[in-house]
Amino acid sequence: MAKRLIPTFNRILVEKITAPAKTTAGILLPESSSKLNSGKVIAVGPGTHCSDGKLIPVSLKEGDTVLLPEYGGSEFKLQEKTFHLYREDDILGTLHD
Repeated sequence: MAKRLIPTFNRILVEKITAPAKTTAGILLPESSSKLNSGKVIAVGPGTHCSDGKLIPVSLKEGDTVLLPEYGGSEFKLQEKTFHLYREDDILGTLHD
């Protein structure tokens, strides 16, 4: 049975992007060569309600590549994959090509 997690409120479900261990030419890269902590947004919550009751939607969308803080978020496994759950305001920014 396939499970899908839909975050609540302003939470963002992220799958971290792992840096390659070697180049296409086969050169091994040290772990410290790529410290960019990024991930792909898998799912987003609907948003939060402000004091007057209006819904403030999440500004990110599925498929966005985001810059993540070094610490924080909740890590968990779902169907043999590791995911992280962050609040929208914990996300540092989006990455674009």
